[in-house]
Amino acid sequence: MPEQLIIAGERRDAAAGETFTVIEPATGAPLAEVAKAGPADVDAALAAATAAFADGRGSWARTSATERGRVLHRVAELLREREDLFATTEARGAGHPIGDARWEVGAAAGTFEYYAGAANKHLGSVVPVQDAGLDVVLREPVGPVGLIVPWNFPLLIACWKLAPALACGNPVILKPASLTPLTALLLGDLLVDAGVPADQVHVLPGPGGVIGDALVADERTAKISFTGETSTGASILKASADHIARVSLELGGKSAAIVFADANVAKAAADAPMSVFGNAGQDCCARSRILVERAAYEEFLEVFEAATRAIRVGDPLSAETEMGPLISEGQRRTSLDYVEIGTGEGARLLSGGDVPESDGFYLTPAVVADVSNDMRIAREEIFGPVASVLPFDSEEEAIRIANDSDYGLSGSLWTGSATRAIRVARSIRTGTLSVNTNRSVRYEAPFGGYKRSGLGRELGMQAMDAYTEVKNVFFSEED
Repeated sequence: MPEQLIIAGERRDAAAGETFTVIEPATGAPLAEVAKAGPADVDAALAAATAAFADGRGSWARTSATERGRVLHRVAELLREREDLFATTEARGAGHPIGDARWEVGAAAGTFEYYAGAANKHLGSVVPVQDAGLDVVLREPVGPVGLIVPWNFPLLIACWKLAPALACGNPVILKPASLTPLTALLLGDLLVDAGVPADQVHVLPGPGGVIGDALVADERTAKISFTGETSTGASILKASADHIARVSLELGGKSAAIVFADANVAKAAADAPMSVFGNAGQDCCARSRILVERAAYEEFLEVFEAATRAIRVGDPLSAETEMGPLISEGQRRTSLDYVEIGTGEGARLLSGGDVPESDGFYLTPAVVADVSNDMRIAREEIFGPVASVLPFDSEEEAIRIANDSDYGLSGSLWTGSATRAIRVARSIRTGTLSVNTNRSVRYEAPFGGYKRSGLGRELGMQAMDAYTEVKNVFFSEED
């Protein structure tokens, strides 16, 4: 496994010589020793990135957008060529089932292909103005960007940030989560192999409270893109204010799936388990609040519980596994605590919430019924395999419950009525909503949240806006 950090495309030990241990979630055993970056390493990366960005004609920022696109296509090709390495590393390091991990490598490659094509299509404009002359709007890269990614989808979310940032011509400093740094280091090597100039590529594994804070506080960081927990995002927003760094935040969620009685209830119920329990529930888009119209409530529960019991929990490297372990013992303990909290508040545990005999951090998916929206289990993000099922009696009540949340990241709507789908979709305060499906993310479309779920958008052409500055230039016709 890779051990050193990456500064200016080169592997090196941390300046302080420190390392930390990465634990394999499926076994609870050490998986790798990784260099532990510190403030001196952040300074070195920012110095190199700033110099690379300030460099003249040969810099990545001055490379044509078409050529940048060619390099990003090569990144996608190499990801597919190295699928086994990346997927196995993600399965062992993050606990993802190997089938899911292979899909994630393909989606990561697809993300780079999308932005390879987008690089020379992120257009400026010509503005008709009242003065005699030509007014042009240009898009220019912002400069060194700090990309802070979480542990739940370490490869995929890193690529969501890296691809548009590089397509726009920015040097990148990638800060992976301490629990899952291994695919980020592999990705740093791959970027250089694909032709991204070495001085544009930096990967700094280590504690977020040290590296992230240093990146955010340094005026050389032109932009921070952070995905993670909401309170950390709020801290980043405050710290960035001193030097007015650009910030985008993709934060927590407590997403609702709304199932009306006129929907294909059996299909909705059969599809629902993996919308909550995929990646062991460690997904900010997880439909952890399932709102079901009372007329269909018992039918839904019967199918949903049976489908949940059928989920194959086990070794991430087994092709049969559908749900692997949680990332840590602490995350498992939190999930168990919420099951106890929910039943203590009067909800009904239908199944799951058991700890299998294993050295890994496994937990069977828990279905909790008869939940009301004022219970903690319905209001607080658990980030584990716990689903809350809530009954409702009317369309108006469903909308009210769905919107009665601090979060607004994702969600689903199941109905057989097109007019209801339009009406309810326009009423739900969430950044991403899927009708008659639970899939949240498509790299061609913007992704992000309302309220405490964040600021700005990842993916789609909107992500290109986040990594560029707008410059207006007027050319006078006067002699």
